[in-house]
Amino acid sequence: MRHTLATLEFILVDVSQQTATSRRDPNDGDKGWTVVEVVCHLRDFDRIFRSRARRILTEHEPRFERYDHERMAVEFRYNDQDLRTALAELRASRIETADFFEALRAEQWQRSGVHPERGRFTMDDALMQVGLHDMLHIEQITRILRG
Repeated sequence: MRHTLATLEFILVDVSQQTATSRRDPNDGDKGWTVVEVVCHLRDFDRIFRSRARRILTEHEPRFERYDHERMAVEFRYNDQDLRTALAELRASRIETADFFEALRAEQWQRSGVHPERGRFTMDDALMQVGLHDMLHIEQITRILRG
């Protein structure tokens, strides 16, 4: 999780706000996301992942709601946000998320909830989801930047 921050900061160090808001994912044409939309998505879903993990610790088999990430991008106007601010907010959130997982005791890893798409969802699954999600979107950002 912490390596995601370093990787993103390395990839985005010289990316201008103009580039971050104008180039779109070539795999999705005109509807593809921009770099800043991806960073905002990572930031917001980091909070969602952490919220779900906290619920696993405090509730018995909580049922998680489904999130429409496309709707969130429009509703929260991701492409109008500042890349550096979004990246800094992701950094702050990610540090909190990593600290949360690192502090778990052995018995807490056995708890679970119910994911809207995956069914039973353990704390291990929550941790793996963050890492896989990061990798997919880091690849997406590099694809956008390469055009």
